[in-house]
Amino acid sequence: MFLDNRQVAMDSVLEALADSIDYFQDNIERLRPSLRDALKPHYAARLKQMRQLQDLARAHLKMLPRDADVERDDFLWLWSRLKSFVGNDSQVLINELLEQERVLMQALSSLYTHPLPDPIEPVVEECMQGCRKLIRELYALQKRKPTANAL
Repeated sequence: MFLDNRQVAMDSVLEALADSIDYFQDNIERLRPSLRDALKPHYAARLKQMRQLQDLARAHLKMLPRDADVERDDFLWLWSRLKSFVGNDSQVLINELLEQERVLMQALSSLYTHPLPDPIEPVVEECMQGCRKLIRELYALQKRKPTANAL
């Protein structure tokens, strides 16, 4: 079955949301506790939003769930680990999380160029606001210097 442009845009958003959540969960142990505690609520909200959008896309856009791209996830994790050897691990992770947000914002912007069913629009808006909040949080965390006992 071929997807129309609106379904492709929604699929891109769902993929970006899933990638973002997966990346955070795969790397959560690499974050120092203060960063982990600051970011967990954002990703818990994102997981809820992703599940809502999946259900709404299935009901209103006739979309079926898709599997994640495992090879891409493995590559991103390995690439991040390699960069951590030459830089601060937490800073590398924050930069990678910011890149995930950039990809998600692009996908959300693309989705907004298509007419959306009324029940989907508020959840997409909530995702956009959550993305903006997380970006602000990541920039704030990026500016903070770790204390000696936090390393």
